[in-house]
Amino acid sequence: MATQYDSDDDDGMDAFMDKFKKEKYKNALNEDNWEAELDKIPIFMKSAPEHIDPKEYPELACLQAMLHDEDCTPEELAENFKSEGNAFFKDKDYKKAVVAYTAGLQKKCEDLELNTVLLTNRAAAHFHLGNMRSALNDAAAARKLKPDHLKALIRGAQCCIELRSFADAIRWCDEGLKLCPTDRKLQELRAAADKHKRVADRDARKARVKEKKVHDEKENLLAAIKGRGIKLLRSTKPRPAESDSDNEASEFVAELSLDGLGCKEATGAQVCLDEQGALQWPVFFLYPEHQQSDFISAFHENNSFIDHLAVMFGEELPPWDVDRKYRPQNLQLFFEDVERETLHRVCPESTLLEVLQHKRFFIKAGTPSFIVLVDGSPFSSKFLTGKKIK
Repeated sequence: MATQYDSDDDDGMDAFMDKFKKEKYKNALNEDNWEAELDKIPIFMKSAPEHIDPKEYPELACLQAMLHDEDCTPEELAENFKSEGNAFFKDKDYKKAVVAYTAGLQKKCEDLELNTVLLTNRAAAHFHLGNMRSALNDAAAARKLKPDHLKALIRGAQCCIELRSFADAIRWCDEGLKLCPTDRKLQELRAAADKHKRVADRDARKARVKEKKVHDEKENLLAAIKGRGIKLLRSTKPRPAESDSDNEASEFVAELSLDGLGCKEATGAQVCLDEQGALQWPVFFLYPEHQQSDFISAFHENNSFIDHLAVMFGEELPPWDVDRKYRPQNLQLFFEDVERETLHRVCPESTLLEVLQHKRFFIKAGTPSFIVLVDGSPFSSKFLTGKKIK
């Protein structure tokens, strides 16, 4: 039966169009803010609002009520949440996608296929958020529900690669390739995991070789120090006053380890063993009169003090020596025995090794230090007053 405005009736169509032009359509969009009103209609929304007010978004609130209707079965609710999560995932809103998939899983429906998809999809969302461990856990849970779920196996392999667990990634790929030997994605992932594993294994071998070399160098260094009878100070705490025996000094000497040689961070130098088997030490010279110091980064153990003093105070004297009195032949050297509050004289012609082997010399922080004074100067006399000197 033909209607009043049958599409085949030209006159009827003309009448319809004429009426459409003259009469204003009821419930039409407002001409001034039609874009804002259109954005409130679910099908035209560019993005969902954070909070859905039924008065402001009645259509969307109705859809949400239908989506989460508690009268629905767990399977229906889980399916609804899956669709909601997929929509968020498509919009790259992965955090909301995780929430939606989680809500679907919490419905505890008995559809294993659906639960597997929810887990796999949530794993994908976690993956894009950088939550690799959570993504791997979901992929493993999905595989447990459905061992032949290819997407779960692919996602598990991807997560393992990102976590640098390349051997595990290969196992995930092999498991998937047993099910689908021609799957290109799994083949590519396995090739990438195998390549990364070979590089990681090579780097690990290099690191072990380097570590062994460093360890051997440390052992040789410590053996050289121990063989020379050199003592490292373990603690700054003084020994009890009643204890005055040289035999008990060992209680306050460090175990021979590089922990007692830790000056490298502060000075950039550390005791080392040269190719000829000789020790070279970083050494401080302290000038208390002028509150100055000199640092020698590599003092050969067989060099004498006068050798270095002749260089430091040769023709060109330091700018702080205004009176030009720091001449090699005028200088006194001491090392301090903090524990016994004693200064020990050092003969300038002595070698560093001879002094380090003194029974009361303890190296602190890996750097021997010596006090330098001008012999007979007023400051020297005042500085040495009241001090025990040996």
